[in-house]
Amino acid sequence: WLAAKTEKINVGTAIMQMTARVPAMTAMTAATVDLLTQGRMLVGIGASGPQVVEGWHGVPYGKPVTRAREYVEIMRKIWKREAPLEHHGEHYDIPCKDGSGLGKPLKLISHPFRDSIPIYLAAVGPKNVALSAEIADGWLPIFFSPERVPVYREWLDEGFGKAAANSGSAKDLTNFDIAPTVHIVMGDDVNACRNQIKPNLALYIGGMGAKGKNFYYDIACRYGYEEAAEKIQGFYLT
Repeated sequence: WLAAKTEKINVGTAIMQMTARVPAMTAMTAATVDLLTQGRMLVGIGASGPQVVEGWHGVPYGKPVTRAREYVEIMRKIWKREAPLEHHGEHYDIPCKDGSGLGKPLKLISHPFRDSIPIYLAAVGPKNVALSAEIADGWLPIFFSPERVPVYREWLDEGFGKAAANSGSAKDLTNFDIAPTVHIVMGDDVNACRNQIKPNLALYIGGMGAKGKNFYYDIACRYGYEEAAEKIQGFYLT
């Protein structure tokens, strides 16, 4: 609907969970929307957490950094159409060896409007943030705090360095997009507006993960709110 009603604004996916969609499906979806919008599509992907991945999607969580690296590589191969798709990695085996034996490498039937659609990686921890800077076109941070930019910059610079070493071309904040999720509530009463944000914040910090394995809880602690984060988590895990 947004794509049909607009002509210039980019349209993105926010975060599509990698374990909920095989990379070929995400690549086909992105190619279709990119064609319909004449090159305005942005793809956002993320690992989610083990509680949701294993408890809802029924897929082993595995190694999120390795999965993301393979996922991005596969999508870019599909869009380029230089050869039938083959990928044999730790998370994705295409064509798979353990099936009927009838699988064969295939190409995307439609010709994408662009052979390189921008990919944004949702990341919160140091390894994933560095990976986004290394292999992606942009980063989707949550609960982003401008005051903590020096910490993020260290992780991003690590990824930029690896990208430059692998490709031989410079990569930095001038050709990398940071698109944080920002919640905005309009109103005259600041406390009333703040109270509308709190339930969602509490859900992520307290309930979006297990004890000892909640990335959003870790962010709150990293920002210096350990006591509040522990209290919030206590409400959800008791």
